[in-house]
Amino acid sequence: MTATRVVLADDDVLLREGLASLLARSGYEVVGQAGDGPGVLDVVREHRPELVVVDIRMPPTHGTEGLAAARVIRAELPGTAILVLSAHAEVEHAMELLASGRGIGYLLKSRVADVAEFLDTLDRVARGGSVVDPALVRELVSVRRKEDPLAVLSAREREVLALMAEGRSNAGIAKRLWVAEGTVEKHVRSILSKLNLPETGDDHRRVLAVVTFLDAQ
Repeated sequence: MTATRVVLADDDVLLREGLASLLARSGYEVVGQAGDGPGVLDVVREHRPELVVVDIRMPPTHGTEGLAAARVIRAELPGTAILVLSAHAEVEHAMELLASGRGIGYLLKSRVADVAEFLDTLDRVARGGSVVDPALVRELVSVRRKEDPLAVLSAREREVLALMAEGRSNAGIAKRLWVAEGTVEKHVRSILSKLNLPETGDDHRRVLAVVTFLDAQ
């Protein structure tokens, strides 16, 4: 099987080199690296990787250069999966990324220390999944708005949707909740129906459901 080709972008050279070494040992092919926003675009355009891992804040201004680069990559190479790393949970950025479609992830840098979880996230994003850092999901769940579009969902459906927001598959949700996968599938169908989401591909409807969930918190 051909190794997934990856570009890494982070101005922290030690972190970047550490990730490069980890990915190389884990069966990925790191085809390029960059330390700033313009640089990552040049490298991605040159190598056209299957996956890009990019820090949200990079030189020259340490604003949201990584996020801006992710937008351009998604527009120019929509088939490229993108995992954005962030030092802090920023709700609006996570929502924007999720709304851009499949193969997208938002992960706190602290999560990289858990190698198994980090590699699992990379794999899910590379295969077209949408992953949100669990810490961000927990933070959002703890806050309620007066007008709650999720009020139509049962407590169990909210629980399933929260796990969907973490990027878990139906099988993963079933394992977490100790129920049959068929039961989760029924909950997911009910969630999509109750939220009145358009009849598009199931994967995209799941992303829209997660965006609705995040926007409601």
